Amino acid sequence: MLSQKETHLPLRRAVKVGALQIGGGAPVSVQSMLSIRAEDVPGNIVQAKALEAAGCELLRAACPDKATIQLFAALKENLRIPVVADIHFDYRLALECAAVGVDKIRINPGNIGASDRVKAVADACRQKQIPIRIGVNGGSLEKEILAKYGSPNPEAMCESALGHIRLLEQYDFTDIVVSLKSSHPAATVAAYRLLAQACDYPLHLGLTEAGTVRLGILKSAAAIGSLLLDGLGDTIRVSLTADPIEEVRTAINLLRALELRRTGPVVISCPTCGRTRIDLISLASQVEEALLPCTKPITVAVMGCAVNGPGEAREADIGLAGGIGECLLFKKGTPLYKVPEAEALSALLREIESL
Repeated sequence: MLSQKETHLPLRRAVKVGALQIGGGAPVSVQSMLSIRAEDVPGNIVQAKALEAAGCELLRAACPDKATIQLFAALKENLRIPVVADIHFDYRLALECAAVGVDKIRINPGNIGASDRVKAVADACRQKQIPIRIGVNGGSLEKEILAKYGSPNPEAMCESALGHIRLLEQYDFTDIVVSLKSSHPAATVAAYRLLAQACDYPLHLGLTEAGTVRLGILKSAAAIGSLLLDGLGDTIRVSLTADPIEEVRTAINLLRALELRRTGPVVISCPTCGRTRIDLISLASQVEEALLPCTKPITVAVMGCAVNGPGEAREADIGLAGGIGECLLFKKGTPLYKVPEAEALSALLREIESL
């Protein structure tokens, strides 16, 4: 995996969002967004706590009107993780969210209004030491930029972001995170790569309107994963038309798959074939589910037969290899003992507990 230094890209600045650092060499953080109507404060608190427990490290909530400002005060009282206010159209909502102490404000400069309104938000955030995420979306670019480029292509998105960066810098505000989101993976990746060459602000990665779980995970993994492999990205959100806990789990699993996060187990398993004599698909799913609460940074293998057993999975910390109605337990490629298939999961969990 290439680092920013190896790809000759500027190292990202460090931005503090509450106690969380974004950029500056900090680990890539995972965020999500509340999906319950903003006026339902108790319901949002329940969902927010569930997301925090699932591993969300930065939580955003929509602020559609003045009546929902109370939600942010309640979130601050009930959560340990930083809270972000998502503002569209009405800059005064950003000012009020800053007043109640949110940790970060996300604005889409293309719809926030005239430059004096952006200045007002910048001034309020500077006084409170609240960073701003410039959130550029392909679907809401400025009319003059669309007229220039003819479509919301990567160059148009990058120009929009740089224009709004300059606007905030003009008002002596540099506590900035930037995102460039499209619903098209290739365009999103190209836009971020352009921006990364042009500035050193930390990058929030994501794919907007990615879709439902089935396709949305694939599209998001393609776009976000490509950029992370480039050495780009300081915080990520996997946007799905689904329970936001699924977003958090997917983001964490993506970071684990790319070996950018070693918290909790990684399960590897082989594709089943005609040699398999156990219910491999069911067993692998049971192992993955049973290990969700586990925090040990280990690799667990679930293999279908001796061909794909201890030999091919020798780098795994522990694993199972199927036989005829039984499974072989092994550690680091060394066989331990055999157990009946029905007892394989419990035996594996006992061995993991002893690691």
